[in-house]
Amino acid sequence: MKDIVANLPVGRSSDVVTDFSVSVAATFGAHLSGVAFLYDPLLPPVDMGGIPVEVVETIRAHNEQAAKAAVGRFDEAVRGTALSADVRTRAASEAGAPNVFAQIARRYDLSIVAQADPAKPEPGDGVAVAALFESGRPVLIVPYIRRNGLRLDRLMVCWDGSRSAARAVGDAMPFIVRAKATEVVIVASEAAKSDEMPGADIAHHLARHGAKVELRRIVSTQSDVASTILSHAADSSADLLVMGGYGHSRLREFVLGGVTRGILGSMTLPTLLSP
Repeated sequence: MKDIVANLPVGRSSDVVTDFSVSVAATFGAHLSGVAFLYDPLLPPVDMGGIPVEVVETIRAHNEQAAKAAVGRFDEAVRGTALSADVRTRAASEAGAPNVFAQIARRYDLSIVAQADPAKPEPGDGVAVAALFESGRPVLIVPYIRRNGLRLDRLMVCWDGSRSAARAVGDAMPFIVRAKATEVVIVASEAAKSDEMPGADIAHHLARHGAKVELRRIVSTQSDVASTILSHAADSSADLLVMGGYGHSRLREFVLGGVTRGILGSMTLPTLLSP
């Protein structure tokens, strides 16, 4: 984990990414790149008539100021640290920015982005999903309510034996080996009927890497598996959630799996997702 990129919030009511990404980069001694989008003015359709040039320029100036503010917060956060860091501004439309960021993220070990607030649509809301399914790299999503940096006292891995879960475990290994404790959680629809514990193999694998591993099977008595996962994460005081992300592209739109959609909508802790 030596090269990290963060999507810096631009024009949003709060910035949960900048300080958090600095804490992640400091943990691994990684280079940190910040990307701030200079959004194109959002104009009405042509058939609705044009808008005065001065209005367009006012919007453009406002967007430029928002991008500069994001860059300034990043510069302030890394000032006085020993981090190797750089920051850039990229011009894009609000609709096109997610795909641009995903393309940038392909060249990094990890991307860090903010969770979208379902109650408050803001610029950059689509970046997390695009980074997950279009970058080919893991993405660490910071809840919009987050105020603290990275902690690794207790890490929680959701394991179902799938390809995405295996990819997530591999991508999260730098976090896992640094965590004071790692809990591998299997969500089941009913109690186990034998002494065999699913997930024992992956727990042994993590232990061979030096991780301090616990294995737990939890039963979901409701159809909302995401709520079961987040409830257990809260009960166990987990600091970081690791899981595979599920979804597919349909007519160039991202269609999320139910659990992934639920986690993205309700997460209460930083979550590392891999495609």
